[in-house]
Amino acid sequence: MKTIRIGSGAGYAGDRIEPAVELMEKGNLDYIIFECLAERTVALGQKDKQSNPALGYNQRLRERMEKILPLAQKNHIRVVTNMGAANPEAAAKEVCALAGELGISGLKIACVTGDDITGRLEQYGENEILENGKKLKELAQSLISANAYMGAEGIIEALDEDADIVITGRVSDPALTIGPLVHEFGWSLDACPDQMGQAVLAGHLLECAGQVTGGYYADPGYKEVPDLDRLGFPLLEISEDGSFIVTKVEDSGGLVCVDTCKEQTIYEIHDPKAYMTPDAIADFSQVHYEQIGRNRVRATGATTHGKPETLKVTIGYQDCFIGEGAISYGGRNCLERAKMAGRIVQSRFRQMRLDIDELRIDYIGYNSLYLSSISDRLMQNEPPEIRLHVSARTRDEAAARAVADEVETLYTNGPAGGGGARKYVEEVFSVCSIFIPRKDVRADVKYMVTGGNAL
Repeated sequence: MKTIRIGSGAGYAGDRIEPAVELMEKGNLDYIIFECLAERTVALGQKDKQSNPALGYNQRLRERMEKILPLAQKNHIRVVTNMGAANPEAAAKEVCALAGELGISGLKIACVTGDDITGRLEQYGENEILENGKKLKELAQSLISANAYMGAEGIIEALDEDADIVITGRVSDPALTIGPLVHEFGWSLDACPDQMGQAVLAGHLLECAGQVTGGYYADPGYKEVPDLDRLGFPLLEISEDGSFIVTKVEDSGGLVCVDTCKEQTIYEIHDPKAYMTPDAIADFSQVHYEQIGRNRVRATGATTHGKPETLKVTIGYQDCFIGEGAISYGGRNCLERAKMAGRIVQSRFRQMRLDIDELRIDYIGYNSLYLSSISDRLMQNEPPEIRLHVSARTRDEAAARAVADEVETLYTNGPAGGGGARKYVEEVFSVCSIFIPRKDVRADVKYMVTGGNAL
């Protein structure tokens, strides 16, 4: 029975490159995916593209591809990635140019577009925003971008046309894995509902890279994971019947066990019986994991229940400004001094009549993760140090700057012993979601060859 090997080279935009190199050198891979696109990431990419039409793709694209391209050619590994972000075509051109610099010719690069519907947003003004129930038209003056979650169709087309490197924009995370599987095995939702369920599961396990090999699982003294400093990223051995084995490169750090797989399975899914993706509505409720060897887990039991009639669209919009300030207090009575500092800045903001929509004051080391109602019960002794963190959301950049500045003034204006003050002001680009008919989005694939021209 035919089996292919797919590795995960990244789980987010800024992930490490060394585990990907290790996989490509030692993993005997057929494919490697690089999942580098969060919802806010594509909105920020759109902002970059607006300032420079040649930008908008992942900022570490060139750095990664310098390592990836030689190994992809040498070891005949096909690469699928969403590092195209808001500008897949520019990303493909950059990779082509880099290949020329590296003396690599003959690689066929595909860029998949069609997800960007920014220019058509007016027709969806009456659509309801998922997060707050408002109409999209209420954000009309601050909209930056709109990218639909596409499925694997563009990736499949590119691989069917013998692309070696496939660069997409906004596709669903599992689509990066579903594409190679459908290309290799010819699965379809109608004829192979179980296999397609397994394909979604495979993509879901790979999408966050080191999480499934123990990175997000580790908890010293409770859930031990060896050698996290050289954590290996996962690879899957996937068979034609849809079953697959989760593993990693021998002697790499980390751990693959039933529990690491279970934890990743329920990560970021609302309903295990109906995990909505553009390619299929997956059902993970009957998934079974079996430890069949050291760092080897067999996965079976996923299935599907049709395909969604709509696609999710991530809307990026200019939201507000955040002003932040932080300062530390240490030694006896440090928590009380930090609390006094918090009261002082709140009073100062009122005196200055700052237009603040939301204010948060945290005492890091005491209640920055949990509210005081919980922290008061957990705190047994006086902490040795506390860091006051003040943050404010406002529509007014000047107000945000005043918040940050006021925290810094605690240096000399009391209470005693403050040190290490830092301040930041940031313009915030937020995201929200709508749903549109899937017929409104269609993948488009273009090709170019390293050492050659666009096809």
